[in-house]
Amino acid sequence: MIEEIYAIETLAMGTTWVHRLDARLKIILVFAIIIVMVSCPIRPEVWISGLIAMIPCAVLWLSAKFPLGTYARRLFLILPFGLFVIVFQVFYPNQLFESVTILYSLPLVFFSISIYAESLLFAQILLVKFLVCISYIILLSSTTTMQDLLIGGRRLGLPAEMTLVIGLMVRYLFVAAGMFQRVQNMFLVRFFSPLATHLPYRYRLSVLAYATGTLFLRSYEQGERVYMSMLCRGYGKDSYLHVSNKPFTKQEWMFVVCSLVFCIGVMVLQFIGTEIMYTMNFA
Repeated sequence: MIEEIYAIETLAMGTTWVHRLDARLKIILVFAIIIVMVSCPIRPEVWISGLIAMIPCAVLWLSAKFPLGTYARRLFLILPFGLFVIVFQVFYPNQLFESVTILYSLPLVFFSISIYAESLLFAQILLVKFLVCISYIILLSSTTTMQDLLIGGRRLGLPAEMTLVIGLMVRYLFVAAGMFQRVQNMFLVRFFSPLATHLPYRYRLSVLAYATGTLFLRSYEQGERVYMSMLCRGYGKDSYLHVSNKPFTKQEWMFVVCSLVFCIGVMVLQFIGTEIMYTMNFA
């Protein structure tokens, strides 16, 4: 996981035209796609909109010359967080549907667990929306450095205080990652592994507890040193990240307009398709 933090930033320093795009353009595209997918009605046909919405993501990903294995690995790391919420949807009757149908019921000692057909359909729709939104977020993080994201967000109107706090958090994230790697190297030098079965369980637990405490203490001390050095260099309550204004070029405006038109078109097609399917079913 720590190595992945460095890998994300390394890939984001590419030289393709996708990497060179203004961060604001990619942020606007990602937010527009997320709004479109969230606004899509709860219908089984949402996967069609999902496939159409994934076309720009696939084109940009391939243009950035990234292997599909990189996308699959990062999606695999994020997927459990969304699946935890999505899977549990099938065990509760969904209030968006007028009626519920029990597909399977498992009686237990004090209660029973049921899987509902409508909730299963809702979970599938959530999965499609989740995959599309996460794919665009992976694209944004893989083609834009964290500093460019901060600058782009500031130019789009992100408050200066929030930009400063996020910037400090991002910089200190790599410092904490370096400390964690030094602790790992210390374990390797001493031939210690938390999974070593030949060592007593309580001994392994105590070593990990001491290492975790040491890591927190070092992080605190490093934070104090960084803060004191910032004060010595003039940091104060009115210190903000200065970002100069940069107007869009004609090509960038065309990219913004095309992105918004595409997102609006996906939303319109989704609503038209939903109405057609509803009319056919009603007829």
